[in-house]
Order: sequence, then C-alpha cells, then structure tokens
Amino acid sequence: MKKQNSVKDKSFEFAVTIVNLYKYLFENKREYVLCKQLLRSGTSIGANAREAINAESKADFFYKLSIAQKEEDEILYWA
Repeated sequence: MKKQNSVKDKSFEFAVTIVNLYKYLFENKREYVLCKQLLRSGTSIGANAREAINAESKADFFYKLSIAQKEEDEILYWA
C-alpha cells in the first residue's frame, strides 16, 4: 500500500484548479499574459514538491520546498 502524501495530493489538486482558472481566463475573459504566468507558477508548485520528495539530502529537500513556496508567493501576488 502506498503511503499518503498530503503535500503531493494538495499541490496536484491546486494545479488542476489553476489549469481550470487558466482556461476560464483565456477563453472567457481573453486574458492572455497574466493567465499564462498563473499557469506556470501554479503548476510548478506541485512539480517542486515532488522534487523535494525525491531530494538527495535534507538541504536539497528544504531548497526545493522553498522554491515551491516562492511560486505560491507569486500566485498570491498575481491574484
């Protein structure tokens, strides 16, 4: 049985939400520039969290999670 990982699960759910927001902004509001930045930042959170799970050391783990945190901060800036 696979071990549950709430960070991985929640970051994936967040990425799906961001993709849906991107589609909405792109198709309905005709917003092209900001929605692409939201898409990049919002989907990279999960990617960085997954990289942290596979980190080679504690320092690498914290570094990769700090990148995910910076991407979250960027989302808050644009939101």
